[in-house]
Amino acid sequence: MPAKHHRPLWLIPNLLSLDAPLVAVSWLYIFAKTWRVQYLPWVAYASLGLVVWVIYVTDRLLDASMQGAIVGKLEARHEFHRRHQRRFRRVAVMASALALLFVIKGMPVSIYGYAIAGGMLIAGFFALSIFSTQGPDDIPYAKNVLAGLAFAYGTAMIAFVFTGFDWWELLQSRELICFAVLCVLNISAIDLWEHANRSSDPEAKATDELSLTLPLTLLGGASLVFALQDHELTTRPFFYAILTGAALLHVLNRVRARLQMDALRVLADVALLVPFIVFSAASRS
Repeated sequence: MPAKHHRPLWLIPNLLSLDAPLVAVSWLYIFAKTWRVQYLPWVAYASLGLVVWVIYVTDRLLDASMQGAIVGKLEARHEFHRRHQRRFRRVAVMASALALLFVIKGMPVSIYGYAIAGGMLIAGFFALSIFSTQGPDDIPYAKNVLAGLAFAYGTAMIAFVFTGFDWWELLQSRELICFAVLCVLNISAIDLWEHANRSSDPEAKATDELSLTLPLTLLGGASLVFALQDHELTTRPFFYAILTGAALLHVLNRVRARLQMDALRVLADVALLVPFIVFSAASRS
């Protein structure tokens, strides 16, 4: 009889789709502190975490159903969601209702206007997921861009709605733009690494590595410049956090051949959680 397969403990948050909500809540705190939000209620963190969790669970259930004809080819997180899809659906419905209750009861009315743009990004993301005709070896750049923009905008929006500034100022903020780029690169990294693993062409592998190395270098350079330009030190810890995330993704991109894909997925999320520690330390100093 084959030995029972046990999932490592470090993979459990990824299997349960808890990694993305944790990243979102951490960066919500970073945005709130950077923009000097005097008071951010706990329902803001709770509603954001629940909404992000529901979106990720829905996406993985959708991917599992579309690829479920060949169960052996499903990735670990998709196979886990397929196997427990009834439980995930029930909990996702309850989480959606609870998040809606939190928003109605504890968030300012102005958030509904901000949410329109976020809803459009999410709708576009799921439309591409359902109707995209890309092949198995194609990298879904458009889907990744929409996912990164939606994640970054939704996270920053929750904090920005408590600042009292105009919506256009949010879209023009360096903080949102840099975080959005970091999120897009973080999501694209997984697809690029998987594509490089499947390919036996050295040129294709080099192209995939450069597709991450170049934008990560530009993002790191831009965040460093923005940090040094802030003589009042109000946003410098934020851009140090962005620089840290870009640097960690760059390191993972360089050592990816030594790690399994499941480990890379988890470490890609860790690369967006470590900046929280850097931000906290830089803010205190």
